[in-house]
Amino acid sequence: MRRALSGDMGREETPVALVDLERVKANAGRVADYCRAHGIAWRPHVKTHKSLQIASVQLAAGAAGLTVATPREAEVMATICDDILLAYPPLGPSKLDRLMALSAQVDLTVGLDSRRALDELAAAATSAGRRVGVLVEIDVGLGRMGVTTSGEAAALASLAAAAEGVEYRGIMFYPGHIRTPAEEQDEALGVLGKRLLEVLEVLRRDGLEPSIVSGGSSPTLWRSHEMPGITEVRAGTVIYNDRDMLAMGVCGSEDLAYAVVGTVVSTAVPGQAVLDTGSKALAKESFRSMGGGFGFVLEHPEVPVRSLSEEHGVLDLSRTDWAPEVGERVRVVPNHVCVSVNLQDRCLVDTGSGLEAWPIQARGRT
Repeated sequence: MRRALSGDMGREETPVALVDLERVKANAGRVADYCRAHGIAWRPHVKTHKSLQIASVQLAAGAAGLTVATPREAEVMATICDDILLAYPPLGPSKLDRLMALSAQVDLTVGLDSRRALDELAAAATSAGRRVGVLVEIDVGLGRMGVTTSGEAAALASLAAAAEGVEYRGIMFYPGHIRTPAEEQDEALGVLGKRLLEVLEVLRRDGLEPSIVSGGSSPTLWRSHEMPGITEVRAGTVIYNDRDMLAMGVCGSEDLAYAVVGTVVSTAVPGQAVLDTGSKALAKESFRSMGGGFGFVLEHPEVPVRSLSEEHGVLDLSRTDWAPEVGERVRVVPNHVCVSVNLQDRCLVDTGSGLEAWPIQARGRT
């Protein structure tokens, strides 16, 4: 990230999110190029950035559509994109009413894994006089959501194909359990591939050939083309990247496009320094790779954020010669960028010619 923490940046209050637009564009271009090379569509998940401007960068790079998780994200992104996948089952009249109120020009697809979610969606779409696509979610190993047998997949797909107001379009999956470097994913990808082939065979046998097989994740992104039948990937974190992506080799340090700028507010306790970047800026999500902590200092990668409270981020100085001073500013790369972004009121964007404050229009949990 190029912006020096002085001059115009030095006048900004901290903690504040800082985005490097040049790196964002390079990241988007790299993913789009990979997908084009392998004949796969890129439908990035916007939960990482929740920003119209960043989504526009992805679409300009060649994204075929956008993935969202909430009605709010759908409402915001529908203003710039007419092809949206809600990769989360909407339950309850309020959420369904909001989705049905999207512009008629928006081609909406919904991922789900239950008869209840399908029935509610079909009823809402029929009442609204629109047709909504359906993807049946398959569990490929994470054990979080998705039907767990080929028979369940075919049964739900058959119901979707016969229901009014909806259109069966295929399946979706999320290999979120695979969190190792690409070169160590052979065995897990082999198991995943076998699972997908079983499901696809049953669907084809029952006349339910999927036109869409939506999957992938940022950790498995660069091997997505090895997943049987896949037509699109939803990898989103790679637009910014974070400590987890760096540790798994998904990106290099030169691809880190997001950090939280913090100010050293105390060095009174030997062996540590305290930043004003606490859990309300970084999010208290522990590191899922080796090393522990909740982030690291970009200027001093050997320095992790050892602990967090609401307003305090404690740096571990035991492995560095750096002696921070009170008032000094640093950039902290969070473990998981998506949850950090959702805590920000706005982000400062280094455009190369200056800083701009960009809103995060789709932030929130609904």
